[in-house]
Amino acid sequence: MDPSPTSFPILSYVMSRITSGHSAPLSGTGTSSGSVHVDIEQPPPLLMEHMPRLKDPELLAAMTKAVTDVAQTRSVLQSLGERPDHEAIDLAKAKISEIESNLSMQLEEIVLEPCPEGVNRLDWRTQLEEKEKQARQAAEKVKSIYKAVVQLDEMHEAYEKLLRDAEDKLINIYRSATLEPEDGDSQRQDDVSSPLDEEVNEDVVAILQEASAKELDRVELKGRQLRFLPEEFGKIRGLVSLNLSSNQLEVIPDSIGGLENLEELNLSNNLLVSLPDSIGLLINLKILDVSTNKLPALPDSISHCISLVELDVSFNSLTYLPTKIGYGLVNLQRLSAPLNKLRSIPTSICEMRSLRQLDIHFNELRSLPQAIGKLTSLEILNLSNNFSDLTALPETFGDLTNLRELDLSNNQIHALPDTFGRLDYLTKLNLAGNPLVIPPMEVVNKGVEAVKEFMAKRWLDILLEEEHKSAQEANNQGQAGWLTRSTAWLNNFVTGYFAAGARSPREPYLNQQL
Repeated sequence: MDPSPTSFPILSYVMSRITSGHSAPLSGTGTSSGSVHVDIEQPPPLLMEHMPRLKDPELLAAMTKAVTDVAQTRSVLQSLGERPDHEAIDLAKAKISEIESNLSMQLEEIVLEPCPEGVNRLDWRTQLEEKEKQARQAAEKVKSIYKAVVQLDEMHEAYEKLLRDAEDKLINIYRSATLEPEDGDSQRQDDVSSPLDEEVNEDVVAILQEASAKELDRVELKGRQLRFLPEEFGKIRGLVSLNLSSNQLEVIPDSIGGLENLEELNLSNNLLVSLPDSIGLLINLKILDVSTNKLPALPDSISHCISLVELDVSFNSLTYLPTKIGYGLVNLQRLSAPLNKLRSIPTSICEMRSLRQLDIHFNELRSLPQAIGKLTSLEILNLSNNFSDLTALPETFGDLTNLRELDLSNNQIHALPDTFGRLDYLTKLNLAGNPLVIPPMEVVNKGVEAVKEFMAKRWLDILLEEEHKSAQEANNQGQAGWLTRSTAWLNNFVTGYFAAGARSPREPYLNQQL
């Protein structure tokens, strides 16, 4: 919710200096956000090196005034809560669609309901209208719960756009204050690049001509400064490998879905802001690299690339992964998604039973799915540098019995799960930068074997304690059971005796007892 110093350096700097005297308190000690107040006498070195005039009180005041709308919006969102994860949003949208579908069928049944004999048609129509009204109200009442989730996500989305606009506004304010000239080299750069574009286009045309003459299985166009890819590329049916890395591509044409035999696709180091839905048609694709782009999301259709073995989406702007991605990519062995803005990973990831390497470091993960232990083939896991967001691991973590390398450094984990000692094959472990209490740091400093031994002993002690409690409870229940059975028998005997009444003569002994 707080603007990231990495993505919005000037905005985060300015907002961190808005004091509690303003209408919308921001960061600082004692605020609800929990962010750390940055003293104006100790500004971020790199930012101040490039923008030294940020120390100017008048300029800072002008900038502060310019971001009051950001401060107010942030305050509202704080009261509403954290942004829901993508899986929750998908579920809410699915529920809304289901409710609307059921309502539609219900309304159809009401409309087709025949008028009973002897009932006035106008009165019957009024009754039907009342039924329809009640059905709509009931559906809307249930739907409102799910709509609130979707609306909260939309508010957070609008807030992020507000942050981007505010950062641009602050840059312009700084430029105006320092009278920095606009970069006049862009036109010259465009002039220089034009011949290069023509040269690149000639290369592309040559490849297409060659493809029409004979079937190509590999095309290498790395580092050609391509700005676009012709639709005709989708007609090279025999293509098995396509390398378009290190160019200036902003979009990939839909025709790429026609490359039905494609097995390797490298789109890394471009300017892509989206991938076409048609990428889901590449059912033979085994390796996909879209790292170092500007992707805010992956298309849901990527789940249809069922042959994928390696997927690299690192260094983008992803805030979520498709909800059903794990149900389709069951053959995936390596998933690399570091340096994004992932707040969670979908539960379906736990269905990737072939997954051997999972890298999600430098994100904003708050937790892992409870079923993470299903990834029994996992050997390498990197969860480092999620900083203040990742505070705990699920108990099923101990089911990752083939795990060999684990990096949990620079998080906020206080205790390893009790099942951690079951990771017998673990040989590399990094726990640096965590406020660990279990195990204590003196154990951590002795290395991975000491940690495993400590956690294994702790787990054994827990099991023995539980066994002792179970035995004690069983013993108590046994005694209680004897008393209960005796009481029940006596109760049944007495009840039966009195139910028999005068038909059964009383024994003198029973008369004394009863």
